[in-house]
Amino acid sequence: MLTRDSLTPAMLPEADGTGIEWRISETYVPYPEALALMEERAAAIAEGTAGELVWLVEHPPLYTAGTSAHDSDLLDQRFPVYRAGRGGQFTYHGPGQRVVYVMLDLKRRVPDLRAYVAALEAWIIDTLASFNIKGERREDRVGVWVARPDKPSGLGGEMAEDKIAAIGIRVRRWVTFHGIALNVEPDLSHFSGIVPCGIASAHYGVTSLVDLGLPVSMDDADLALRQAFEPIFGKTYLP
Repeated sequence: MLTRDSLTPAMLPEADGTGIEWRISETYVPYPEALALMEERAAAIAEGTAGELVWLVEHPPLYTAGTSAHDSDLLDQRFPVYRAGRGGQFTYHGPGQRVVYVMLDLKRRVPDLRAYVAALEAWIIDTLASFNIKGERREDRVGVWVARPDKPSGLGGEMAEDKIAAIGIRVRRWVTFHGIALNVEPDLSHFSGIVPCGIASAHYGVTSLVDLGLPVSMDDADLALRQAFEPIFGKTYLP
């Protein structure tokens, strides 16, 4: 049986050229602005008039609803809600969370969505490994998870698990947009306004690098993300 673990994560381009633009926004980016930029850039990449882009942002507190979101999973609309157009269900974005929008041309790489998601998971797992955290995939749950032996076990004595990074993507004309969200030091209580990713179980929670006891700054996370990204997706450059 083919699983995500058995897929080759490498998504290196056929011709590396000048590399992938690596852009970091220093101020909070309004979500509608991010959506507009992604739409414009993805279209330009598909037309061959712009290069690939990885854009690292933080948002003010908000909830986004993916194409599979159920209204009943919005428990407390304490923050603005945006229909994102990406795959997945409800998720939270806010300060202390590194959101990375990935705009790549899969025609130059591997035009396979399962392989792309596996590569995103591998990127997050390698990033976490640089902080000595073991991130894990789950076949029935997209995203990256960490075991929490310090928390009460679930039904059947299974070890509790917390999600540390979310993945939600969209692909148009084989150009990707949306991407990943890594919890560095967000206010974890903000996740209680939704059923994160549609998973309503006390056995599965949400965590962050700082919640796991690591004094990691956003700059630390950005450096680790870039170092883990390049072996999988190709070299980057700062504009």
